[in-house]
Amino acid sequence: MNPTATPPKLKTGTPPMLWAARIARFLVGAIFIFSGLIKLNDPVGTQIKFEEYFEVFAQDVPLLHDFFMALVPFTLAMSVLFCAAEIILGVALLASYKPKLTTWLLFFLIAFFTFLTFYSAYFNRVTDCGCFGDAIKLKPWTSFGKDVILTILILFIIGHRNRIKPRKTGWLVALTTLLTLGLGIYAIQFLPPLDLLPYAVGKSIPAQMKPSEPLRYRYIMEKGGKTAEFDQYPTDPSYKFKEMVLVNENAKPKITDYRVWNDEGDFTQQTFEGSRLFVIVKNTNDIDAGSIPAIRSLVEGLKGSGVTPALLTSVSDEEINAFLNEYQLTGLPYYKVDGTVLKTIMRSNPGTWLLKDGVVRGKWHFNTTPDAAAVKQLVVE
Repeated sequence: MNPTATPPKLKTGTPPMLWAARIARFLVGAIFIFSGLIKLNDPVGTQIKFEEYFEVFAQDVPLLHDFFMALVPFTLAMSVLFCAAEIILGVALLASYKPKLTTWLLFFLIAFFTFLTFYSAYFNRVTDCGCFGDAIKLKPWTSFGKDVILTILILFIIGHRNRIKPRKTGWLVALTTLLTLGLGIYAIQFLPPLDLLPYAVGKSIPAQMKPSEPLRYRYIMEKGGKTAEFDQYPTDPSYKFKEMVLVNENAKPKITDYRVWNDEGDFTQQTFEGSRLFVIVKNTNDIDAGSIPAIRSLVEGLKGSGVTPALLTSVSDEEINAFLNEYQLTGLPYYKVDGTVLKTIMRSNPGTWLLKDGVVRGKWHFNTTPDAAAVKQLVVE
């Protein structure tokens, strides 16, 4: 043995860069799974966002107007596929399933999302990208920043993808695919399993229309070329007003656009009085006609009870009167509500929504329309 020979290097553990790649893989996988689950819980909500984007693109790029508008009918399917892809790829990344393919697919997916969030932020066109559905509301630039960080992490993982040992976890990815698609279909055929909207069962609508605490503002004033901030508006007339900034942003009302009216005036407050069952018809073009007999039976069964039925819609008087005549609901009074509000209240068309003293007691997809006895029971509990 040569005493002057250099001794072999001993392994001292996992290299720091490999640890960094593992942490990045865990973070990216977990975020994609969380984001996908939140959105797949309410695929109709994601569909609405896709429609907004395509309508904006159609306006901003007139040359491709017809192309983008042609995509609108497919937005629900796109919603399910994109949300499911987030979950499936997140699981595949954590399970080391075909890491090279998985990481590149994740890169293309995040590149698409980054483009959308940049467009929202820079052009201020779709101010809520719906990145985490209605669970977490992110401002446009915050959403874009989040996607940039994810892009960097994914590129880092791609750079170390050869160090990820492939595992035979195809069964897990296949099971995830079946479960995610099943969740999406369930949410479409019924309603979101987890209702995160302000019009969910148990929520008080009038309470959410008020701030949770008195709103406080900071006043930005200018005097002699210098800017000053005040908690109260200064009485010194030499100060020139520049800006008023809300300090307690979280205290703002959760509901600001709920309003019910007809030709006779505003009926918003009346909807909070007593027990009221509202049949919601967002539009009459894609109405599920097969669901109307059950709704008609429900309305007739409530006659003489303490529950007052009515219809909420955003379509024209001519359209809704034609609808009521066609489906023998002429005795049902109707009121107008903004179309965006109706989309937020109800994810199906039609649907039924039960209020008692302004508190939501029931909410049903047209596939699960209750009978009159069940509705009466809910308002006496």
